[in-house]
Amino acid sequence: MRQHTTNYADAFIEAAEDCPAHTAEAPPLKEPKSAARHEYEMLQGNPYLYTSDDVAYETKGRPKGISREEFFSKGQPCLRASALTKRYGWGIHSDGDGRIALFAKGSPDYDRLAADGHLHHLKALSNSKGTAS
Repeated sequence: MRQHTTNYADAFIEAAEDCPAHTAEAPPLKEPKSAARHEYEMLQGNPYLYTSDDVAYETKGRPKGISREEFFSKGQPCLRASALTKRYGWGIHSDGDGRIALFAKGSPDYDRLAADGHLHHLKALSNSKGTAS
């Protein structure tokens, strides 16, 4: 069975150009917990502990009772499609091993990563239907 991945290495996903948050915000805490809030709770305070695949599976596959192998047997949306990067103003850096960390839009670390020419730069998907930023 072919396994797909959402992981990037040495990359920085920047907040969407049309992101409504001028600085990063925590997704609201409500029940049931949104995927963005679950992603945020996994990543905030745990820099470079998880890969994008870990986050995708824990937030979208495991809750449905799907095995990791089955979940990644078909393509899954990467974190460019996450509300963290589209709506809440977070950037996501992937290190050389594909481990990820959140960086708040407007912070010095976010700006440093956004300017780093050694990284592969991606924009979060646009909030406008059907287009990428």
